[in-house]
Amino acid sequence: MAENTVDRKYGGGERKPLGPAPTWEQVLQRNSIERLKREKPLHTLLSDELDELSTRHYLEIPEEDIVRLKWYGLYHDKPKVGTFMLRIKIPAGLLPPESLRTIGEISNTYGEGYAELSTRQNVQLHFITLPKLPEILDKLTAGGLTTAGGCGDTTRNITGCPLEGVLATEAFDCTPVVEEAATFFFGNPEYFDLPRKQKFTISTCPHQCDMPEINCVSLIGVIHEGREGFAMKIGGGLSTVPRMARDLGVFVTREEAIEVMRALLDEWKSDTRYRLSRVKARMKFMVDDYGPEAIREKVEARLGRKLESLPAPASIGFTDHMGVHEQKQRGFFHIGVPVPVGIVNGRQLVEVADLVQEFDGDVRLTKQQNFVITGVPEARLDEVKERLGGFGFDIDGHPLHATAIACTGEPHCNFSVTETKTKMQELLEHLEQKWGDRLGNFKLNLDGCPHACSLHWVGDIGLMGTTARETVDGTRQAYDLFLRGGVGPEQAVGRPLVRRVPTSRVPQALDGLIGAWLDERMDETFRDFAIRKTDEELKELATGQTGTISKEGVPA
Repeated sequence: MAENTVDRKYGGGERKPLGPAPTWEQVLQRNSIERLKREKPLHTLLSDELDELSTRHYLEIPEEDIVRLKWYGLYHDKPKVGTFMLRIKIPAGLLPPESLRTIGEISNTYGEGYAELSTRQNVQLHFITLPKLPEILDKLTAGGLTTAGGCGDTTRNITGCPLEGVLATEAFDCTPVVEEAATFFFGNPEYFDLPRKQKFTISTCPHQCDMPEINCVSLIGVIHEGREGFAMKIGGGLSTVPRMARDLGVFVTREEAIEVMRALLDEWKSDTRYRLSRVKARMKFMVDDYGPEAIREKVEARLGRKLESLPAPASIGFTDHMGVHEQKQRGFFHIGVPVPVGIVNGRQLVEVADLVQEFDGDVRLTKQQNFVITGVPEARLDEVKERLGGFGFDIDGHPLHATAIACTGEPHCNFSVTETKTKMQELLEHLEQKWGDRLGNFKLNLDGCPHACSLHWVGDIGLMGTTARETVDGTRQAYDLFLRGGVGPEQAVGRPLVRRVPTSRVPQALDGLIGAWLDERMDETFRDFAIRKTDEELKELATGQTGTISKEGVPA
């Protein structure tokens, strides 16, 4: 990057001098959500108002109260006719069988038997109506589950490696730290009024499968001078303004972890610069403005002591934990279960819960919308795999079934402008038939809008829904193609190189890129192939044409 060049979109360049912090009066004048949070405290909604709200007709409920329900994991389903998506938080994806059974039964009773696994290790139900919400929340509480902070300006689900406590190569078991953090932050009134959502991840997996590079605050497990603790990265995130997290350069013992996490949030939430505009309210913008060195100084000032210095370790190579592997507990195994596009039904959840309870195992949700069964005795491996197949889960299916992820999108999400899960299912069938096992662990990420819930910035190929300027084959649905992104050792923000590819032409565009990669393969990943090629070469491969490429992703 040339000297003095500022690339604010991807986080490079010089930092601009900070102006004076706005007053709270200015914040409340400019930001309607901050006014709402001042006028109606969010943490009292369930105890004081939910029963009354649930008795009213949906159309009679003020819009500001519908907005407040987000803090308890509720979003409008599409169309807005009185049904909702309900997001259940699962810290680090760890689900005992009794909790999984609770979710399955709620799905069957209240959610038309539908459920989906998310990229933040949540479970999302749909078709939920407000009159049933109080009894649903009571059932979730009885099952050891919560939706508090599932959405809204609070700490979202704390993610982690799904194999905490059983992974043979983990630095140490950080499950107690995850549980302590979830207990402290989830539903805590002090952190129910953040500038925007806050995403933590805590893991000791050497593969860094929890993707610390794209989280607001990441705790990366290490053993330092014989002590268990964490290095830290801050300021990651995707959406419309992607950032790779930056090294805070510290070592924090496991006993200090919650205190330091809290100090970071206190520093961010007390700075009114990040409350004036919702667009600039995420922690990554504070890291842009101050830099990690200055933020470390601010955190140390809050703590009243210096933190030890330690660079964050690199990933040893990304993995999705699919397959059958022995745990650190000898004689017991974990089985990775692909869930194509993350869709399951209530019956399957109950069946899996019943199976796992037979051998005192549990279920772990992954960030790739799959799950892992742990605690399987060696003598029962074949039986468990066979029974999972009977439930509808193909353990030995094509790797794309596990590595391809798609957001909620159509038909449920009000932000999506294109098909997502149905489109991905179509693409999976096409790619599996066309390329077979040659694809290996190729990662395809598809989002229906710029919010990047399915991480299109960091897939081998990312697809983001958009609208074509002209109708092609009866529709204006189209996708931008993002290339050169990655996580783990290849972490990088992708670039939107091929624009507005009509939905009917997406399979051809993928074939052009994948075919050239496989034909020219020189022991390189797809991302390395995309880096080796020029922008114009990649565009030509995607469109099948040489020469000028139009903004519609077709030859000019």
